[in-house]
Amino acid sequence: MKNTLILAILAIVIAFGAFFAGTFNKLQVMDENVSANWAQVENQLKRRNDLIPNFVNTVKGYAGHEKEVFTNIADARAKLSGSINSKDVKAVQQNTGELNSALSRLLAIAENYPELKADKSFIALQDELAGTENRIAIARRDYNESVKSINSLIRTFPTAIVAAISGVKQREYFEITETEKQPPKVEF
Repeated sequence: MKNTLILAILAIVIAFGAFFAGTFNKLQVMDENVSANWAQVENQLKRRNDLIPNFVNTVKGYAGHEKEVFTNIADARAKLSGSINSKDVKAVQQNTGELNSALSRLLAIAENYPELKADKSFIALQDELAGTENRIAIARRDYNESVKSINSLIRTFPTAIVAAISGVKQREYFEITETEKQPPKVEF
């Protein structure tokens, strides 16, 4: 009888240990997946940041007197680079919105220069930026999906206990800012 009780307790401890280890490992893999997807978002944002100076210089050749827009883009790029380096999701979201707003003003200026719109360098850079924007959208979607998966799992019982013990915390979604929700204003 005593041996049976000891075996039952031992079986419960082993089952609990196996559950804990399996859940811990799953959380670690999911947390790493979120980090990898965030790195992809950062990678695409950096790609866009690297393309912007070429784009701005091409437009400057035609619209050099639009200094305020160029300054706004440079400032927004610098802020975004800083927030990417700090790995602050909220700051990246906010600064992405600022950069998007500055870029939309630059594109509105380009509309006023038909010879610029016909320039092969401008067209190539515009296509490259459009492709990068698509890559950013996909990277953001993948990141948010991985955040959804880990956050959903962390909120369930008994996984919430394992997550608290192992230090795995919920992650923030990469959402669009209020300014990005507004339709762009195009003036001619």
